[in-house]
Amino acid sequence: MYGHVAKLAEEIKKGAASVEGVEVKLWQVPETLPEDVLGKMGAPPKNDIPIISPNDLVEADGVLLGFPTRFGMMAAQFKAFMDATGGLWRTQQLAGKPAGIFYSTGSQGGGQETTPLTAITQLVHHGMLFVPIGYTFGAGMFEMEKVKGGSPYGSGTFAGDGSRQPSELELEQAFHQGKYFAGIAKKLKAAA
Repeated sequence: MYGHVAKLAEEIKKGAASVEGVEVKLWQVPETLPEDVLGKMGAPPKNDIPIISPNDLVEADGVLLGFPTRFGMMAAQFKAFMDATGGLWRTQQLAGKPAGIFYSTGSQGGGQETTPLTAITQLVHHGMLFVPIGYTFGAGMFEMEKVKGGSPYGSGTFAGDGSRQPSELELEQAFHQGKYFAGIAKKLKAAA
């Protein structure tokens, strides 16, 4: 809504694209809120990233799913998109595909771990392979002097009231997640 997840996605894309032979595409899910409601919420105009359809997921060798948090879970817009993947679930077309998660929360207690934990259920029902970053980001995972989103589940940022932008450290973690994930997806594809 305010661009925090989009900023993380851009860094993830850079990280993934840094792996030789990897092609990266960005998509966004359809907005479900009416324009007048978005205006009252102070949401800026949407960017020009293409809108995804469930079948676009089938074409990908791996997917990193990013979303803002609402009450410790993925936002309704993303949940609506995942609900639309029922046909893919019935035929298990996403089974065995690597997937990861990244997110934005409003506060430190706002879902940096509950959001990915509750989102993993979407991946499990599809038979997807969850690829967390664990502690592969190294010392950045243990940063205690600066405010930093993210967890072993995936990269993240704190949005606050919407005015706080992802920090350099959060963007570095996002880049790392993209590169790490792309390397794993590439290995899995080569082994198939």
